Amino acid sequence: MFESTEKENIRPKSRAAEIVNTIEWLVTAFILAFVFRAFVMEAFRIPTGSMADTLKGAHFQFRCPQCGQQYDYGFVPESYGLRKDSLPHPSLQIKSTSRCPNCGSYNTSNGTSKIGNGDRILVLKCLYQFFEPKRWDVIVFKDPLDPKINYIKRLIAKPGETVEIIDGDIYIDGKIARKPPKVQQELWMPVYNNDMQPVKPNHGVFNGHRWQQPFRSAEGSNWHIDPQNPTRFTLDTPADKVNTLFYDTNLGNNFRCTYAYNNISDYRNMEFCSDLKVSLYAQLQSKNASVGAGLSKYDTKYKAMVTGDGQMTISSDIDGQTKILAQKQINMSVVGKAVAVEFINVDHKLIFNFAKDKLTFDLGTEPNSVGEIKPQKQAKLEIYGSGELTLSHLRIARDSHYLSVTGENRKNNSHGQGICGPFKLNKDEFFVCGDNSPNSYDSRLWKNKGIGNKGRFFRKGVVPREYLVGKALFVYWPNGFRPFPNSRFGLIPNIGQLRLIYGGSDKEF
Repeated sequence: MFESTEKENIRPKSRAAEIVNTIEWLVTAFILAFVFRAFVMEAFRIPTGSMADTLKGAHFQFRCPQCGQQYDYGFVPESYGLRKDSLPHPSLQIKSTSRCPNCGSYNTSNGTSKIGNGDRILVLKCLYQFFEPKRWDVIVFKDPLDPKINYIKRLIAKPGETVEIIDGDIYIDGKIARKPPKVQQELWMPVYNNDMQPVKPNHGVFNGHRWQQPFRSAEGSNWHIDPQNPTRFTLDTPADKVNTLFYDTNLGNNFRCTYAYNNISDYRNMEFCSDLKVSLYAQLQSKNASVGAGLSKYDTKYKAMVTGDGQMTISSDIDGQTKILAQKQINMSVVGKAVAVEFINVDHKLIFNFAKDKLTFDLGTEPNSVGEIKPQKQAKLEIYGSGELTLSHLRIARDSHYLSVTGENRKNNSHGQGICGPFKLNKDEFFVCGDNSPNSYDSRLWKNKGIGNKGRFFRKGVVPREYLVGKALFVYWPNGFRPFPNSRFGLIPNIGQLRLIYGGSDKEF
């Protein structure tokens, strides 16, 4: 038996073969990246503030010199003689006056400010090829009036539905459309935070007057503010005497649907928003103490109370006639502890949270379920208490408010009832609105027909199904940090602002 003594001859690859192999890998990677971008996921930069504060375009970043509230103010290139979609240079001198959304201070910058270049997001492009879009999704689509441009808005109504905007709320087929919990949390707008009070209250820049505490003790009530700690309210009265604090909109920010992101010139023409949230911490220091809050809408006052014996109640009051709407017994083992209290009136639904207990009441889904619609009537907000009690961390927020009209129409009050619609959508038609309703060019305002292929046109005010690009999924690069003072771009990612973009859900708030 013989063994071969010849060794296998392994030849090294030639330089040319290595180059060809590398090119093959690069071409393959390019093709895969192209396919991924075209059909799966693509990155976009937010160009404008139409979806603020959910998603922001280029903007200035402020911190109120009075109360310390952080807020963003939109950058409009045309106001600085720049072309549309330009990014601001860090040395840009700010021309505008902004208003703090918390204390109402008018802030004018005489120099430069921190600049954000706009959120960068990932859009899932293939989703709507297999699943129907959901109401409240944030979607990217081709602008029906100029299909070369991509827009981003929130989907409000779907094919076959009749959409109507009534006093800031969305109605679908005559019923109010309630927002999913995570969307609703995104859309709360700050009105007042009692923990953030001005450092120089005598300066007359707070909505045009000297700042004063906007929470006032009603006549005959005994609420006390400690001069050494003005963020706390205390009470020590008999248990059978209900004492009232009320929020004075003549002193603090009112409930108009203003946006700190927008120009202040149109503030006085904004509609009132009557969907509100008040939250606080209550320390019940005696067994017979009680605490609650009241929110009005049109001609009805809604009152939420927890009494010392553990009765948790939501009631209504119309012309002095009180009616119990919801009630339950809870365990009151919270004496001496600070507990969270929250009362919400949103989308025709009342929600009362006390510590870990929750009480709700559905006011109905019809437009007149809460009485005659009076969009020009400002809501009232009150806090109630009895016994020995301390309140802290009082905050007020309002819901998003979709305007039925904008600009000159509001000034002329040509739509005095605040109603837009009804508008019936046909097959494969969608209706969209921006979260920053006063500053969004969307389905409400498109006056011309959409442009299709081969001479086709689409109805004005609709996004055709074929123009849907995808669902906004994730903010992967929010406002970055600039490593150098004159750096034009934020090169260091702001990890704390990475976030999901919430959309449609089967849950209601």
